[in-house]
Amino acid sequence: MDPVLFEFGLFTVYTYGVLVAAGFVAGLWYAYWQAPRAGLHPRKIWNLGIYGILVALAASKLWLIFSNLDYYLAYPHAIFSVATIESGGVFYGGVIGGLAWVLLYTHFQKMPFLSVLDVSAAGVALGHGIGRLGCFAAGCCYGKPTSMPWGVTFKSSVAARLSGTPLHVALHPTQLYESGAEFLNFLILIWLGARQRFSGQLIGAYFILYGIERGTIEFFRGDPGRTMMFHDSVSLMQLVSAGLIFTGGFLWWRGLRRAAAIQPAASGAISTASPS
Repeated sequence: MDPVLFEFGLFTVYTYGVLVAAGFVAGLWYAYWQAPRAGLHPRKIWNLGIYGILVALAASKLWLIFSNLDYYLAYPHAIFSVATIESGGVFYGGVIGGLAWVLLYTHFQKMPFLSVLDVSAAGVALGHGIGRLGCFAAGCCYGKPTSMPWGVTFKSSVAARLSGTPLHVALHPTQLYESGAEFLNFLILIWLGARQRFSGQLIGAYFILYGIERGTIEFFRGDPGRTMMFHDSVSLMQLVSAGLIFTGGFLWWRGLRRAAAIQPAASGAISTASPS
């Protein structure tokens, strides 16, 4: 895989950026197409996604700046450097910024929050799966060294320069692990969407699936800067994954409980209305 898709003079187009953008458009298009099924206006879903990605990018870069505040205070011009602008920022900042945007947008547009998340769940899985192929092309988010026959060896000096990717060493293809798992999640969510019984079911399922997926893959990741904790035994993303699994489980517990309570009530109403 080549981190650089093509170069035109001083202008460079990176494979990572193209695939991440393609994943975002594909995921947003799927959510847009699914919106009427949930009684939501497709244009509002589209606007939510377009503005949301801008907010998430801004938040991720702000998190990057504040997490390296001493450096940026010493070199304030670096805030507007090519490296900072091209950087994807910090994942956690993007997630927090994106969620805050969804909360605000759904509140002011008077849209049901969980229904919006349900419609978006499969699209997020699809977009993330495509985006992780971009990670593989760039050599970032790489795995630990491995002797397994499917280990991948990176040889691009660009990947080493931009992402610190170890060259000429067989590594776990953690990017492909996650991409494949996300494509599987996408198919599971399509199947589940056709059988949805309660609000929050799809996003709850995605939280559980992604939490298990990411928490497991973290054991095979070898890239630095993942905020290791408890004497480097777990990463921050593994704690986040545990929180996602808990949240998803709670949404399913609450939804199934409400669905079970509604069903007997509905049956009783039908029996009362039936002629004797």
